[in-house]
Amino acid sequence: MCVFHFAKREYETLFVHRFSSATMPIRNIYKNSGYYWIMSGLNLAYWTYGPNASAARASNPLLTYLGTTLFVLGELANYNTHTVLRDLRKPGTTERGIPKGLGFNLVTCPNYMFEAMAWIGVALVNWSLSTVVFIIFAVGQMGVWAWKKEKRYRKEFGDKYKRKRYAILPGIW
Repeated sequence: MCVFHFAKREYETLFVHRFSSATMPIRNIYKNSGYYWIMSGLNLAYWTYGPNASAARASNPLLTYLGTTLFVLGELANYNTHTVLRDLRKPGTTERGIPKGLGFNLVTCPNYMFEAMAWIGVALVNWSLSTVVFIIFAVGQMGVWAWKKEKRYRKEFGDKYKRKRYAILPGIW
Protein backbone atom coordinates (compact mmCIF):
# COMPACT_ATOMS: atom_id res chain seq x y z
CA MET A 1 0.00 0.00 0.00
CA CYS A 2 2.80 2.41 0.90
CA VAL A 3 4.73 1.66 -2.27
CA PHE A 4 1.58 2.17 -4.36
CA HIS A 5 0.87 5.47 -2.58
CA PHE A 6 4.32 6.90 -3.24
CA ALA A 7 4.44 5.55 -6.82
CA LYS A 8 1.08 7.28 -7.46
CA ARG A 9 2.53 10.51 -6.09
CA GLU A 10 5.51 10.26 -8.43
CA TYR A 11 3.17 9.63 -11.37
CA GLU A 12 1.05 12.64 -10.43
CA THR A 13 4.13 14.85 -10.11
CA LEU A 14 5.25 13.90 -13.60
CA PHE A 15 1.93 13.72 -15.46
CA VAL A 16 -0.89 15.40 -13.50
CA HIS A 17 0.24 18.44 -11.50
CA ARG A 18 0.85 21.81 -13.10
CA PHE A 19 3.24 23.79 -10.97
CA SER A 20 2.83 27.55 -11.01
CA SER A 21 6.34 28.16 -9.72
CA ALA A 22 9.58 26.43 -10.62
CA THR A 23 11.06 26.82 -7.14
CA MET A 24 10.22 26.33 -3.50
CA PRO A 25 11.78 27.94 -0.44
CA ILE A 26 14.99 26.15 0.56
CA ARG A 27 13.64 25.44 4.07
CA ASN A 28 10.82 23.39 2.51
CA ILE A 29 13.32 21.10 0.83
CA TYR A 30 14.88 20.27 4.20
CA LYS A 31 11.52 20.00 5.96
CA ASN A 32 9.97 17.78 3.27
CA SER A 33 13.04 15.58 2.85
CA GLY A 34 13.48 15.20 6.61
CA TYR A 35 9.83 14.31 7.03
CA TYR A 36 9.90 11.61 4.37
CA TRP A 37 13.31 10.22 5.30
CA ILE A 38 12.58 10.07 9.02
CA MET A 39 8.81 9.56 9.28
CA SER A 40 8.47 7.24 6.30
CA GLY A 41 11.93 5.98 5.47
CA LEU A 42 12.97 5.12 9.02
CA ASN A 43 9.79 5.12 11.10
CA LEU A 44 7.52 3.16 8.76
CA ALA A 45 10.33 1.02 7.42
CA TYR A 46 11.49 -0.19 10.82
CA TRP A 47 8.13 -0.63 12.53
CA THR A 48 6.00 -1.65 9.56
CA TYR A 49 8.10 -3.45 6.96
CA GLY A 50 10.30 -5.58 9.24
CA PRO A 51 9.72 -9.33 9.70
CA ASN A 52 8.73 -8.81 13.36
CA ALA A 53 6.37 -5.94 12.60
CA SER A 54 2.68 -6.19 13.42
CA ALA A 55 1.93 -5.94 9.68
CA ALA A 56 3.81 -9.23 9.15
CA ARG A 57 1.43 -11.07 11.47
CA ALA A 58 -2.12 -12.08 10.69
CA SER A 59 -4.64 -9.49 11.78
CA ASN A 60 -8.38 -9.18 11.98
CA PRO A 61 -9.76 -9.86 8.45
CA LEU A 62 -12.54 -7.31 8.95
CA LEU A 63 -9.98 -4.57 9.68
CA THR A 64 -7.87 -5.71 6.74
CA TYR A 65 -10.82 -5.48 4.33
CA LEU A 66 -12.04 -2.19 5.81
CA GLY A 67 -8.54 -0.70 5.71
CA THR A 68 -7.93 -1.87 2.15
CA THR A 69 -11.27 -0.43 1.05
CA LEU A 70 -10.54 2.93 2.73
CA PHE A 71 -7.09 2.97 1.14
CA VAL A 72 -8.35 2.26 -2.40
CA LEU A 73 -11.25 4.73 -2.15
CA GLY A 74 -8.98 7.37 -0.61
CA GLU A 75 -6.32 6.98 -3.30
CA LEU A 76 -8.88 7.07 -6.15
CA ALA A 77 -10.67 10.12 -4.72
CA ASN A 78 -7.31 11.83 -4.08
CA TYR A 79 -6.31 11.25 -7.71
CA ASN A 80 -9.68 12.58 -8.88
CA THR A 81 -9.21 15.72 -6.79
CA HIS A 82 -5.77 16.28 -8.29
CA THR A 83 -7.19 16.07 -11.82
CA VAL A 84 -9.94 18.57 -10.87
CA LEU A 85 -7.32 20.95 -9.49
CA ARG A 86 -5.14 20.51 -12.59
CA ASP A 87 -8.04 21.39 -14.86
CA LEU A 88 -8.82 24.62 -12.99
CA ARG A 89 -6.02 26.33 -14.87
CA LYS A 90 -5.78 25.88 -18.59
CA PRO A 91 -2.28 25.22 -19.98
CA GLY A 92 -0.37 28.44 -20.58
CA THR A 93 -2.67 30.61 -18.43
CA THR A 94 -2.50 31.84 -14.86
CA GLU A 95 -6.24 32.27 -14.28
CA ARG A 96 -7.77 29.67 -11.98
CA GLY A 97 -11.35 28.62 -11.43
CA ILE A 98 -13.11 27.77 -8.18
CA PRO A 99 -12.78 24.05 -7.44
CA LYS A 100 -15.98 21.98 -7.47
CA GLY A 101 -16.69 18.29 -7.32
CA LEU A 102 -16.24 15.35 -4.99
CA GLY A 103 -15.33 16.58 -1.52
CA PHE A 104 -15.09 20.29 -2.34
CA ASN A 105 -18.50 20.91 -0.78
CA LEU A 106 -17.17 19.53 2.54
CA VAL A 107 -13.66 20.95 2.88
CA THR A 108 -11.24 23.34 1.23
CA CYS A 109 -8.73 20.63 0.30
CA PRO A 110 -10.40 17.27 -0.27
CA ASN A 111 -7.15 15.91 -1.70
CA TYR A 112 -5.72 16.09 1.82
CA MET A 113 -8.87 14.61 3.32
CA PHE A 114 -8.71 11.67 0.92
CA GLU A 115 -4.99 11.20 1.55
CA ALA A 116 -5.69 11.03 5.30
CA MET A 117 -8.45 8.50 4.57
CA ALA A 118 -6.03 6.33 2.58
CA TRP A 119 -3.44 6.43 5.38
CA ILE A 120 -6.09 5.54 7.96
CA GLY A 121 -6.76 2.52 5.77
CA VAL A 122 -3.06 1.63 5.94
CA ALA A 123 -3.14 2.00 9.73
CA LEU A 124 -6.11 -0.37 9.98
CA VAL A 125 -4.30 -2.98 7.91
CA ASN A 126 -0.89 -2.83 9.58
CA TRP A 127 -2.08 -1.90 13.06
CA SER A 128 1.12 0.00 13.83
CA LEU A 129 1.55 3.02 16.07
CA SER A 130 4.25 4.23 13.68
CA THR A 131 1.63 4.69 10.96
CA VAL A 132 -0.58 6.67 13.35
CA VAL A 133 2.37 8.96 14.18
CA PHE A 134 3.04 9.36 10.44
CA ILE A 135 -0.62 10.30 9.89
CA ILE A 136 -0.63 12.85 12.73
CA PHE A 137 2.40 14.65 11.33
CA ALA A 138 1.06 14.50 7.76
CA VAL A 139 -2.43 15.75 8.65
CA GLY A 140 -0.93 18.51 10.79
CA GLN A 141 1.15 19.83 7.89
CA MET A 142 -1.63 19.37 5.33
CA GLY A 143 -4.02 21.21 7.67
CA VAL A 144 -1.70 24.22 7.75
CA TRP A 145 -1.50 24.20 3.95
CA ALA A 146 -5.29 23.83 3.71
CA TRP A 147 -5.95 26.89 5.90
CA LYS A 148 -3.54 28.93 3.79
CA LYS A 149 -5.35 27.79 0.66
CA GLU A 150 -8.73 28.71 2.19
CA LYS A 151 -7.44 32.23 2.87
CA ARG A 152 -5.99 32.47 -0.65
CA TYR A 153 -9.30 31.37 -2.21
CA ARG A 154 -11.23 33.99 -0.21
CA LYS A 155 -8.80 36.70 -1.26
CA GLU A 156 -8.61 35.60 -4.90
CA PHE A 157 -12.31 34.92 -5.54
CA GLY A 158 -14.04 37.18 -3.01
CA ASP A 159 -17.80 36.70 -2.78
CA LYS A 160 -17.79 34.15 -5.63
CA TYR A 161 -16.08 31.65 -3.35
CA LYS A 162 -18.27 29.89 -0.78
CA ARG A 163 -16.29 29.96 2.47
CA LYS A 164 -15.62 26.53 3.96
CA ARG A 165 -15.97 25.87 7.65
CA TYR A 166 -13.43 23.03 7.56
CA ALA A 167 -10.17 22.99 5.68
CA ILE A 168 -9.27 19.30 5.70
CA LEU A 169 -11.42 17.08 7.94
CA PRO A 170 -15.20 17.66 8.06
CA GLY A 171 -16.43 18.32 11.58
CA ILE A 172 -12.89 18.38 12.99
CA TRP A 173 -10.52 20.80 11.25
